[in-house]
Amino acid sequence: MIRALAVTLCFVSAATAQDASRVITLGGSVTEIAVALGAEDRLIARDTTSTGPESVQALPDVGYIRALSPENVLALDPALIIAEGDAGPPEAVEVLKAAGIPFILVPEATDPAGIAAKIEAVAAALDLPAEGKALSAEVETKLAATEARAATIETPKRVLFILSLQGGGVMAGGEGTEAEGIIRLAGGVNAATGFQGYKPMTDEAVLAAKPDAILMMDREGDLSIADADILSQPALSQTPAAQTGTIIRMDGMLLLGFGPRTPEAADALHAALYGSQG
Repeated sequence: MIRALAVTLCFVSAATAQDASRVITLGGSVTEIAVALGAEDRLIARDTTSTGPESVQALPDVGYIRALSPENVLALDPALIIAEGDAGPPEAVEVLKAAGIPFILVPEATDPAGIAAKIEAVAAALDLPAEGKALSAEVETKLAATEARAATIETPKRVLFILSLQGGGVMAGGEGTEAEGIIRLAGGVNAATGFQGYKPMTDEAVLAAKPDAILMMDREGDLSIADADILSQPALSQTPAAQTGTIIRMDGMLLLGFGPRTPEAADALHAALYGSQG
């Protein structure tokens, strides 16, 4: 909790109750946290990744968090903007900061301590410290249970998270990613090692990874990856995961959001990997 508070203080500047009257949230987990804190009635808009809870979809959509248009945001006359740390592009963020509206960047998270910091940052921005402490404690208790369960697994399954198949190549989640974080909380081991972030893997690296399971976001349209796409990729088709048909798809925001629903995501992934025996 000390680390969480320190990170929070690094990212959050003082925000008054008046500042928090007309709020735009940028980032699905930030929006989920604001709603969980009881501040949904203050929200006047959200970004495209903010799809839950379902009620927020009635709010104006100002665009994708990493491709923001300052004009779309400022046209709604917000009193406060709360954004995840990967909001962009940088020039758009600079325009928003220069507009004289309090702009709070919330720390990104890949582990339980990061989630606590994120919750406390949003709570501080909304002037809801007591609600933030309560929500943080609730989520931390649930995550402690998932970590304890993961520690009991004698033979963790190796999981390869695939972000996309670009030109037939595998774009995977490496070390330090949200994908690695949720795999660990579910009791698995990230099969993609030796690199940071989301990067392409060579066929040789995919074969060497020997994943027991392939994990992906459940997407539609051009971004979807069908089982046939996995089985037709030369390296993936030879992995234990492909040969056993252990291909797991989950809602992207639930899986990688690292917010209040992360315990639910860890439980779902754990069940998919180990069933009732894990």
